[in-house]
Amino acid sequence: MAEEKNVPVVETEKDANELRKIRVDKLEALQAAGKDPFQITTADQSATSVEVTEAFEKLEAETAELPEDQRPEQVKIENVSLCGRIMTWRDMGKANFVDITDRAGRMQVYVRMNDIGEEEFAEFKKWDIGDIIEVKGYVFRTRRGQISVHAQSVRLLSKSLLPLPEKFHGLKDTDTRYRQRYLDLIVNPDVKTTFYKRSLILKKIRNFLDAQNFIEVETPMLVSNAGGAAARPFVTHHNSLNEDFKLRISLELYLKRLIIGGMERVYEIGRVFRNEGMDTRHNPEFTLMELYQAYTDYHGMMDLTENMFRYLATEVCGSTVITYGDKEIDLGKPFERLTMTDAVKKYAGVDFDAVKDDAEAKKLAKEHNVEFEERHTKGDILNLFFEEFCEDKLIQPTFIMDHPVDISPLTKRKPSRPDQVERFELYINTWEMCNAYSELNDPIDQRERFKAQDAAAAAGDEEANHTDEDFLTAMEYGMPPTGGIGYGIDRLVMLLTNSPSIRDVLLFPTMKPLD
Repeated sequence: MAEEKNVPVVETEKDANELRKIRVDKLEALQAAGKDPFQITTADQSATSVEVTEAFEKLEAETAELPEDQRPEQVKIENVSLCGRIMTWRDMGKANFVDITDRAGRMQVYVRMNDIGEEEFAEFKKWDIGDIIEVKGYVFRTRRGQISVHAQSVRLLSKSLLPLPEKFHGLKDTDTRYRQRYLDLIVNPDVKTTFYKRSLILKKIRNFLDAQNFIEVETPMLVSNAGGAAARPFVTHHNSLNEDFKLRISLELYLKRLIIGGMERVYEIGRVFRNEGMDTRHNPEFTLMELYQAYTDYHGMMDLTENMFRYLATEVCGSTVITYGDKEIDLGKPFERLTMTDAVKKYAGVDFDAVKDDAEAKKLAKEHNVEFEERHTKGDILNLFFEEFCEDKLIQPTFIMDHPVDISPLTKRKPSRPDQVERFELYINTWEMCNAYSELNDPIDQRERFKAQDAAAAAGDEEANHTDEDFLTAMEYGMPPTGGIGYGIDRLVMLLTNSPSIRDVLLFPTMKPLD
């Protein structure tokens, strides 16, 4: 009768210490016998579990096409070598079945004393779930129909000194999962799939942009002036220069310098840092992509974004119709386009085109229980109405356009509406997915807007931009008409992987210290 070698339940620190001591004793015995696994420097991994499975299924299909008298008695692939971690173990005396996992998936291994020898089998029986091993043998299908490797030799590559979580309960505590991501990746296969898909998304973004003659660049993370977004920066100190620096909150101002320098189509994918709160959609450090294209405007950025999102959905999810939670989101249809004023009129029933001044806007805010600060202008309050009444209605892809100039210090004004700018944000599943402008290229106007931001900072706005003299100097050499856009990559990955929290798509999210 088969006996399952279970991972023991660790209920107390004493249990964990005792189990670790048992495994350390096994390691010391191996070392004393001259068989220290940690002295092994390399191993033979000829294929992954998935590659082996696919090759075997292909061979079976080809064999089935042969005349019956030419078919082998047993379909097999010889001389396969796999490496992986032992995850389950069925002990049947002189024959054992173990499951090992590698980067691609899982494979069953059949280990029999008669095949590997009595001495090697005795050593094998002392190993534990969690140990990392090398298996050499041939691939076959068991009588129960499972593709497996019939071991002809096994080798211990690394000894696991700590037991994995008990298999029936698994690793479900989210705090532990995020703090010990390595353990999460070991015991929860879907987690590994999410991060492989994240890598694929980044690869496909680069493919899409490279095909349109964009070039990828890198710009500084340590900056003296953290501009380009409304956010509080992290501050650090450079000892050699004896000067405070900030971690960047945006990629914008350096990428625009490259546009001025004549590079015309540039993008960067990189970490930015914002000293703000944390929730399911926000982490203090996150991945942002910004791109800038000369000789286009925010309409060109809308077209590019719509095409890119469709391309990513098709390449990564296999369809332009995706599912997030209980919602079906159609990226194949033309994205709706609404001005911010029209969105507020549609969902809040308030027409800000009819609002005369800041005082009337504040009066409306009080009537609708929209909280504001005394420094806020009509444009600020329009945005507060949008956040309060509109964002949670925007499930299907919607471009929200033509923001008030008050909240858009780096954006070109609309010629027909100087109080508005040529800007859009894309909303999907109620989330802001990107933010785009017809970039301001008038250095005189830009200086005036920086002055307004300086005044806001002096009045207590910790998220306000500050005047960047070098950027203004660059602009005075001449900046072409330009469209620019920033995408939150983590949020995009959440959408395309159906992940409920940003922490599910960050390998190592920021966590409060245990101490």
